[in-house]
Amino acid sequence: MNKQTVAKVVVACVLLGLAAFFFVKLRPAGGSRDEQAFFYDLSAQKLFVAARTSIAPIRGIDNAEIDGVRAIVIATSGDPKDKASQKVAYLEKYAPELKQVLEAVQAGNAAAVPSHQVRQGLTFVKRVSDAAWHPVNTPEGEKIMTEWQVPGPGGKVPAICSP
Repeated sequence: MNKQTVAKVVVACVLLGLAAFFFVKLRPAGGSRDEQAFFYDLSAQKLFVAARTSIAPIRGIDNAEIDGVRAIVIATSGDPKDKASQKVAYLEKYAPELKQVLEAVQAGNAAAVPSHQVRQGLTFVKRVSDAAWHPVNTPEGEKIMTEWQVPGPGGKVPAICSP
């Protein structure tokens, strides 16, 4: 195999691994529709909690704007219950056309979810301090989604937190 083919296989494996990781970590346990997730109001610059099944962007804290995006909150200590070590690793939202399809699927008004490749191209991430959003299937998007997974000073890998 040439270097380009190997690189493509490695990137595909990393993306597949990330997708599996986030599916396990972020899916509602037991299928409960009452579970909550962290969201971040972009205009208020504050975390809030909403139904895990909400598809971002959603109405924020003050309900005036649709500027609430999913917040991936981590505990840098590795203990999700350690509130003092919690911080936002990154933010996530969907393009309007994907949000509309996902809401239709959720409501039972659409037959199929778009392919994984289409979803990745229409799912965006950024750090709280970033101005620009990046598709998750770009090098910058991948970096944003994985850079927080580095062990801290005590050797513990940060853990994803739920409200």
